[in-house]
Amino acid sequence: MRYMKRNVFIIAGIVALTAWQCSKSDRSNLSLKVSLEVSAEKINTAFDKISASKGYELLSVTEADTKSDDSYGFRDSIDLALIEGIYDFKPVTETTRHLYFPFRLFEKTETSDKLIVNLPERLVFHPRHLHYYNKSDSALKNNFTITASDYHFYYTWWNNYDYNLSADFTLDSKDVGAMNLFSSWKSGTAGKYSRSFTFPEGYSIAQNGQTGDTAKMAFALAQNEDTLLMESLTFIGQDFKRKEMQYILSIGKVDIKRTTGIDSIQVFLDGVLQKKAAAKIVDTEDVNTSICYKRDILLTFDDGTTSKLSELISPSIETLRTLSRSLSEMYISKHIVDYIAFSIYYNNH
Repeated sequence: MRYMKRNVFIIAGIVALTAWQCSKSDRSNLSLKVSLEVSAEKINTAFDKISASKGYELLSVTEADTKSDDSYGFRDSIDLALIEGIYDFKPVTETTRHLYFPFRLFEKTETSDKLIVNLPERLVFHPRHLHYYNKSDSALKNNFTITASDYHFYYTWWNNYDYNLSADFTLDSKDVGAMNLFSSWKSGTAGKYSRSFTFPEGYSIAQNGQTGDTAKMAFALAQNEDTLLMESLTFIGQDFKRKEMQYILSIGKVDIKRTTGIDSIQVFLDGVLQKKAAAKIVDTEDVNTSICYKRDILLTFDDGTTSKLSELISPSIETLRTLSRSLSEMYISKHIVDYIAFSIYYNNH
């Protein structure tokens, strides 16, 4: 797939955080303070460019008036072979037998080993028009294309399911971005997941993790193969008994690490422990233990000056949190791609 190399890199980088690298290959003579400021500027530039992109607009779609997740009756298991082909948005208003998909919205025009769907951008950026059909929408141009090269939704009883999606998005034949999602759950509580979105501007964001007695979560931002920001958390226990065992934040060549059993928070530059530097993790709410939510870090540098992480990346903090929330909610896959896939499936089987 077009962006697979970048996505594989960024996800592999997140996995590597669980073992935490204590060395960096590219060393410099920059001080901790300057290195952090330079890296923060790269992060701010990245999020500034991302926030101006169509990919960000797509990820930011969160309309509340679409049909709920449970209303589709998604209790079947389908894969790409059942829905593959090229489809155009061409609604037929004759009522079908399915309660939640009363109209046939898409017409198959050609064969393909992928799921390729052409539809008006309005239905994607304002999905209430996709979920609640309006006759006037049939006159709109099919200028948005979803190309899924991999897709399956396997569901079994007791809320066990396995999900996979690899899709590209284009608007007026211009790249909007690419998404890769995988999740697998047992009894609705224990499972693992990975989610990534690659922007045509060369930036990628990714999340992955697992749940259960030991839970791991991670978020990363990369530019091509250069990781700009990476955060990893490990917990043991569940719910109110959950306890943070390890926290690692990497910003360029700077690593901030807190581990159970070590009295102080460690700060590394190029893999070298900075003995005169200090860090203090600030949580305004106990349950929000990530910078993608409410966590902040107060850093003290060798010269005695201090700076908060939230101040260093203040221009991009809201974009960071929006992107993290969007990946977590998987809105595009649930309310757009899945809705289309099941609409095609139910109206053809």
